[in-house]
Amino acid sequence: MTAPTFLGYVRTNGDVGIRNYLLVLSIAGLTGPAARRVVRALPGARLVSMPYGGGLIGEDLAVHLRVLAGFGRNPNVGGVLLIGSDPPKVAALAAEIGAKGKPVAAICLDDCGHDVLTLTDRSLRAGARLHKEISRQRRQPVSLSKLFVGMECGRSDPSSGMVANPLIGSFVDALIQLGGRAVFGETLEWLGAEHLLARRAATVAVSDALVQAVLRRESVATRQGLDLLGNNPGPTNIAAGLSTIEEKSLGSIAKSGSSEIMGVLGIGETPGAPGLYAMDAPAYSPESLSGFVASGAQMLLFSTGVGNSYVSTLAPTIKISANPEATGKLAEQLDFDASAVFVGEQSLDQASAALLDLVVDIASGTLTWGEILDEGDEVVSRMGEAL
Repeated sequence: MTAPTFLGYVRTNGDVGIRNYLLVLSIAGLTGPAARRVVRALPGARLVSMPYGGGLIGEDLAVHLRVLAGFGRNPNVGGVLLIGSDPPKVAALAAEIGAKGKPVAAICLDDCGHDVLTLTDRSLRAGARLHKEISRQRRQPVSLSKLFVGMECGRSDPSSGMVANPLIGSFVDALIQLGGRAVFGETLEWLGAEHLLARRAATVAVSDALVQAVLRRESVATRQGLDLLGNNPGPTNIAAGLSTIEEKSLGSIAKSGSSEIMGVLGIGETPGAPGLYAMDAPAYSPESLSGFVASGAQMLLFSTGVGNSYVSTLAPTIKISANPEATGKLAEQLDFDASAVFVGEQSLDQASAALLDLVVDIASGTLTWGEILDEGDEVVSRMGEAL
């Protein structure tokens, strides 16, 4: 099968972006206000601002740095303006992001005499130069095999597990056959279905990792005395018709399709060879999506039952629903209406072909509703106490 093509930005390291953002990345609470002033002055720039960063240790620090670097390295980012207050941290992060040729400008508060107005001025000038530089890049035809998608579901209902998630799974299977990459996460939503995922593992080690990831998350809840019933599925899921975590999990994993699972990634870890990967990460959508983005995903496919407006700020997020009521009232928030499949007026194969067309269209530059409405954000998961 010949892979369809889309119009993307080919980077110096061979990665392909579907957007060409200037990322203003503030890595300290002290520099967040200056970064916001800079973004307001540079139309089209994207802001990721961390209100914390000092005092992190162990796994918490490792995840923090890996995800921040991953945001900067994401193929959708054409250049990075890095703003911080700790010179060694700023220098190290700038070097990591720029290691493969990505344009990076780093401005540190300490080098500005601790004057936030000087910081703002220098950052704005550096950001303007970067914006000009990356604007010279042009889209060109590339194979869909260059696409790396993340999969998410949120505020699910029965239509999610019956239609929207299997629809995503069908697309992902086709993408993998073409040589693309895909990742799913929400570890706790494998609970009760982890044995089904384990059967699809490429190796025994991957199979064990999938099972252990679920056991580890479940044990965290148990140690805290948390009853997962009523927490996951949550009240919105239950009101919409989902009764147990196992029922929700069976619907959730449907979006992973049927392809072999090549490995289990940590938060923000980059996959190696093409194929399907699982990410062991929190199930909460903001953290989950940011983990995918930090791992290099250029696009996210996000199914919802009753509606969920949250999107990534760095990766176009295609919102998909098969709930006829939701698609009727949220037409300017949901990008793909699969309700015709739910009511029996369209086959899953027909919807899958239409979704492929939409993916190519959005990868080539058409905006999602989330982009138009500026619903996006990025967050970094916390893994423990800070000093």
